[in-house]
Amino acid sequence: MPVVIGMRLRRCHLRLGALKKLALQVLQAVGEAEALLSLEIVGDVRMQRLNRTFRHRDKTTDVLAFSTREGPGPSSSLLGDVVISLPQAIRQARRHEQGVDHELAVLLIHGVLHLCGYDHERSEAEAQRMTRREKAVLRAIAPVPRLLVSHGSDRV
Repeated sequence: MPVVIGMRLRRCHLRLGALKKLALQVLQAVGEAEALLSLEIVGDVRMQRLNRTFRHRDKTTDVLAFSTREGPGPSSSLLGDVVISLPQAIRQARRHEQGVDHELAVLLIHGVLHLCGYDHERSEAEAQRMTRREKAVLRAIAPVPRLLVSHGSDRV
């Protein structure tokens, strides 16, 4: 199934074909190869607004996931939406001394696992389970392709 990617940032450029391929690999690795995924790359302002609206936390965050399979209703091939803040990913990559491409892959995996029912905030045991799964998926999709073409500054 397809991956739909939205991105309206002007100062950063991603290789959207490589990002789509990566997302398909992640879906395959988590056993959701037939699922439809919506992926949006946003800036801090949009991410803060989403975080405030849906999680009541008035600050930016790195990744949000909105599952379409939770709650009542008919089954859907749409797994859900993953939203990633590119500026936050860039800052975290620097802090973790990792490449931005690697950080984007980690955030994508994290978001998809949330869509699959993993929730690190539920308990310490669930957090450890999710971390193990994230690492396994990262190994399964390695090597991470080059995603970031350029960025003008951290203020995207």
